[in-house]
Amino acid sequence: MAKYSNTNAANFYKQNSINTASPARLTLMLYDGAVKFCNIALEGIDENDISKANNNIIKAEKIIVELRATLDMKYPVANEFDRVYDYIYRRLVEANMKKDKDILNEALKHIKTMRDTWKEVMRINNVS
Repeated sequence: MAKYSNTNAANFYKQNSINTASPARLTLMLYDGAVKFCNIALEGIDENDISKANNNIIKAEKIIVELRATLDMKYPVANEFDRVYDYIYRRLVEANMKKDKDILNEALKHIKTMRDTWKEVMRINNVS
């Protein structure tokens, strides 16, 4: 019973964190999620667990799709972000088709760069 309560409390906390996060924080959470899912997919490839790799790469792909969908194209930088997201997405698809760690690591590197850039933007603009 205690485990059930702890799980419920953790889920409540997680959901509450999402519901109360600023748009900037939500974007950061998406980047963090994509990094996490890529790392789990890499584990899946190492373990020869095709399902684990596939499911987690797909989760990362969905996050990239969401990040692309939220771009505000009235800003010129959005076009650059869109191109980068398109590239990352295509690399994730290729990594998933081939279960290729090198391609997945490349996509992960780009996601981390985007995340770190976003963190810096948040820091410079004093956004949390």
